[in-house]
Amino acid sequence: MPRREGMERKDLLAANVKIFKSQGKALAEYAKPTTKVIVVGNPANTNAFIAAKYAVGKIPAKNFSAMTRLDHNRALAQLALKTGTTIGDVKNVIIWGNHSGTQFPDVTHATVKKNGNETDAYSAVGDNAFLQGPFIATVQKRGGVIIEKRKLSSAMSAAKAACDHIHDWHFGTKAGEHVSMAVPSDGSYGIPQGLIFSFPVTIESGEWKIVQGLSFDDFAKGKIAATTKELEEERDDALKACDDANI
Repeated sequence: MPRREGMERKDLLAANVKIFKSQGKALAEYAKPTTKVIVVGNPANTNAFIAAKYAVGKIPAKNFSAMTRLDHNRALAQLALKTGTTIGDVKNVIIWGNHSGTQFPDVTHATVKKNGNETDAYSAVGDNAFLQGPFIATVQKRGGVIIEKRKLSSAMSAAKAACDHIHDWHFGTKAGEHVSMAVPSDGSYGIPQGLIFSFPVTIESGEWKIVQGLSFDDFAKGKIAATTKELEEERDDALKACDDANI
């Protein structure tokens, strides 16, 4: 069920939980155990969590993902616009957390190539206030702005992001680069086990791996705590809705 103008994400939760519970059960009954799943419908992280929960025993949780590549691509585009480059010159942005307004678009580890020289994103932009304010807000709220303008949710840009997501999951990431995928947490960075959370990942032979050893300042820690809290609340609400749904 797509989000429409005036709808809050929580409005979507009850309706979509029933849908994704039935989808998970259908996958468990009919799909191959090697099936890989990308969830795009919002709230994407929690919908993926529910689908994976009801496909358990047949399809491993690691084969379920939610799409934050659209946010990732938007972050690349905003950095490219700000620095007068192209998205091909920007790499290693990260979307942490939920595909929602609490997501944390992080450029701390990103680089920008300009005039043949590669530099860190903060130096390339030269405006910390922008990167910790308007940049984050633009990426977080882009979906809502598009709905406001189109009266419908993102279409082509979302489809392109889904293609990018599946392409990299199948073919792998380039050396020295990572992409953003919402996948089941293994406890990395203190994120609760099993929560579908967007992380930076590298991919090889069809298997994703969360990038380890990244450091956070207090600003980043606060942003990650906020999106984690929202995802935990969504998960708990969704599980209650599942119990209430007679499927």
